[in-house]
Amino acid sequence: MKIYRFVVVLSLFFLSCEQKTKVEKEVEEIPVDIKVERFDKVFFETKPEDLAKVKRQYPFFFPAGNDDNIWLKKMQDPLWKEVYTEVQKKYANFEPVRQEFNKLFQHVKYYFPKSKTPKVITVIGEMDYTSKAIYADSLVIVALELYLGKEHKFYQFPNYLKQNFEEKQIMPDVVSSFAYRNIPAFADKNLISQMIFEGKQLYAKDLLLPEYSDADKIGYTPEQIKWSQENEAYMWRFIIENEMLYSDDPKLTTRFIAPAPFSKFYLEIDNDSPGRICAWLGWQIVRSYMKNNTNVTLPELLKINAKEIFEQSKYKPKK
Repeated sequence: MKIYRFVVVLSLFFLSCEQKTKVEKEVEEIPVDIKVERFDKVFFETKPEDLAKVKRQYPFFFPAGNDDNIWLKKMQDPLWKEVYTEVQKKYANFEPVRQEFNKLFQHVKYYFPKSKTPKVITVIGEMDYTSKAIYADSLVIVALELYLGKEHKFYQFPNYLKQNFEEKQIMPDVVSSFAYRNIPAFADKNLISQMIFEGKQLYAKDLLLPEYSDADKIGYTPEQIKWSQENEAYMWRFIIENEMLYSDDPKLTTRFIAPAPFSKFYLEIDNDSPGRICAWLGWQIVRSYMKNNTNVTLPELLKINAKEIFEQSKYKPKK
């Protein structure tokens, strides 16, 4: 009997690998050639007297009403020039990143055939960590000053933010922006709705970035992923026993969904827990739903309401 079970499990494993290979082979056949424009280079290597040419070429980066002196000052400011120099040290050759964009948008085209292939434009912004990469229909804008490596001298941010200022986070950040644009806003503000909302965008990374680790997809360290897996059942029990799941208390968002150095159970485990732990739990719920509803496509998943996903997920945390 044990031998029979082993053979069945082994057969299912190879069937899964074969199916995955089939999908990836189809993805690889999709023609995608991402064009990259280095606006950061254009801007900082343009002579002040040629600013008007840059404004005509990239009007969306120059809002009406701003005096040209603002841009001229930025062009010549030693601090901004230093930032540009550091970006160039890291990204003088952008081709490896462009190839990653090609792979990503082959997957996007596979799962979202009607989607446009965007142009990628690199910029140097104001170090706004909430807008590192923006997917805007026909454009993807990447703020390269926020992908110089977590130990870079420029970064005066807490560690939980800096750990994601790495090149490998560019694609996960782009997918987050893409997914959020395609997930309808939820009417319910309870915790489970927020968990499923976050879980959807993380599940999108499972399909659009299949070669990336779970740690890279959510922005955790490998140790934080391990902690989450080991404490999954305990955390779920805590949420259920404290009747948080259907609560719309806004404090729960701060405690368990928003970026933070740790999640706030107000227990001894807090210092070991990663922030956004309910986003991670929501991810596991969505994974469970998709495992039990294999006929649902990714675009369909993003539009299904949280209640239906949760109830049909048959989610049981691993003990």
